[in-house]
Amino acid sequence: MLMKKIIPTLAGIYINLMAYILPSIAARHGFKLFCRPFRTPLKDYQKQFLHSADMFTFEHDGLSIQGYRWGNGAKKVLFLHGWESHTFRWKAYIESFSKDEYTVYAMDAPGHGLSEGNFLSVPYYSAAIQQLLGSMIGAVHTIVCHSVGSFAMLHAFHQQQTLPVSKLILMAPPGEASDFIEFYKQTLKLSDKSVALILAHFTKVFGNPITHYSTSKFASDVTIQGLIIHDTEDKETPYHYGVAIHNNWPLSKLVTTSGLGHNLKSKSVIAEVVNFVHENNFETVMEIKD
Repeated sequence: MLMKKIIPTLAGIYINLMAYILPSIAARHGFKLFCRPFRTPLKDYQKQFLHSADMFTFEHDGLSIQGYRWGNGAKKVLFLHGWESHTFRWKAYIESFSKDEYTVYAMDAPGHGLSEGNFLSVPYYSAAIQQLLGSMIGAVHTIVCHSVGSFAMLHAFHQQQTLPVSKLILMAPPGEASDFIEFYKQTLKLSDKSVALILAHFTKVFGNPITHYSTSKFASDVTIQGLIIHDTEDKETPYHYGVAIHNNWPLSKLVTTSGLGHNLKSKSVIAEVVNFVHENNFETVMEIKD
């Protein structure tokens, strides 16, 4: 626990110092650290489940990205995890679908699970998703996303509104990319100068300022049916962001939970997801409480 507190402090001191001595290094290193996930080691029982899939890889930006496939049904469902997670988080969901009716896909984002790399951003994740759809999977019945996976998928629709997807499910979606910078600043105790350098480098790399990346704005580009599940007690991606996305996405349904937090671990949530994949019509807002 002590080391977890010391490491961010030392990193912040280093970046703040470089901001005055070598600003370009502070910008690059601060940006890389901002986009650096810390990979969670897979446990044996998690590997056992993942290896029950037909495993495949595809290359993205020179990296080998791990994909998974279960079943051989006509309808395709794709699962996308969030920050510092991996495909195992979807085990209960994947097991809920008939493999005769559905083919279930998942991928480990770059720098996560069994995929290569040590870098992830919303545009980078979005590009990998678009590549997976375009070169490996094709038309998909439903995509199910959690947290940053939701952000990346909305960005993908912002870039390509004609993606071959019929339904989209967002679980605990974030709101503004700038929120992550604020959290990052507080965690590392970065100076305003350091943050300004990092944000300038962000704009240089992605061609847009960080304020461009907004899920509520991107949601207005989505023209397919959607389900948003968000908990009122989510401390990582506050509930009001789910409401904002819903308000900008006419064909969305908002399911509000209470007491489940960011991970939304609940049999009732699994049932909501599975039922939405199956159904054709829906009410626009509903609540479930565990």
